[in-house]
Amino acid sequence: MATQIPSLPETERLAPACIRILGGNPGKFTLQGTNTYLLGTGPSRILIDTGEGRPSWLATLRRVLSEERASLACALVTHRHHDHTGGIADLLRAWPGTAVHKHRPEPGAGLLDIADGQRFSADGVTLTAVHTPGHTEDHMVFFWEEENALFTGDNVLGHGTSVFEDLGLYVASLERMRGLFSPPEKAGSKEPVAYPGHGAVVSDGPGKIDEYIRHRAQREMQVLQALRGDDGDGDGDGDRDRGKVRDEDGKGNGHSDGWTVMELVRSIYRDVPESLHPAAAGGVVQILQKLQREGKVEAVGSGERWRLAWGSGRSAL
Repeated sequence: MATQIPSLPETERLAPACIRILGGNPGKFTLQGTNTYLLGTGPSRILIDTGEGRPSWLATLRRVLSEERASLACALVTHRHHDHTGGIADLLRAWPGTAVHKHRPEPGAGLLDIADGQRFSADGVTLTAVHTPGHTEDHMVFFWEEENALFTGDNVLGHGTSVFEDLGLYVASLERMRGLFSPPEKAGSKEPVAYPGHGAVVSDGPGKIDEYIRHRAQREMQVLQALRGDDGDGDGDGDRDRGKVRDEDGKGNGHSDGWTVMELVRSIYRDVPESLHPAAAGGVVQILQKLQREGKVEAVGSGERWRLAWGSGRSAL
């Protein structure tokens, strides 16, 4: 959810065998637009993702293929969201018979499955598909062996952080993604690069993934601190600062009747524009559900409010 992002050109050659083509759909959550990648050096190329179906993207893809004197061998889709799949229909009308692969495609969609560990190749490109659920259940990333590079889909972005459907799966996938890179000394001095689904190229893929893992742990800690009644400034006076009272058992939930999700969002995301708070709320819900499974928090009343679990006390931190 980055608020300031650099501009990117409509097309850019990122490596001898990789051209990025923007999807023509810039926005609050799509950043500069969806990144689609044309891979290979020969007459037959691989495409990763299809944007959301903007005519400008299709026209640009046609132009680039013409300039490259190449055609499409297949298209690989990272996940089911419309800003990555919306161009499939246009793609198939323009290049009938192109094989389009997606993990667990919907029946009748005419798409081919992608299995975990499946390999795809073109001149200069060998890709290994890796199932990395979290952002969505069907999410796949693709490791480019020759370049020690990872196409991260929406699990890792070029700016800001991503949203997810299941926090536990997401963090596990991030850890798996981090392990796909080889150290430069074992990869022909190739630096471990990440090519995200949105945003600029990440020059240090493992470092960015480490940053994401730490960020998720930090957000989890902030939720616990808020429920505890600690505002995170280190003085231990979160309840007094907000004029709240502690529960009778002294657990320090911040609110005697618990916190709603949006109350937690307003406390934790004070530095984020309010227009992005609804998106942040989804992440907070995921954190609360993870902590609930771990026995650290509990829903109270009708389930709309949350507090530290009985007996967890400060040890929950």
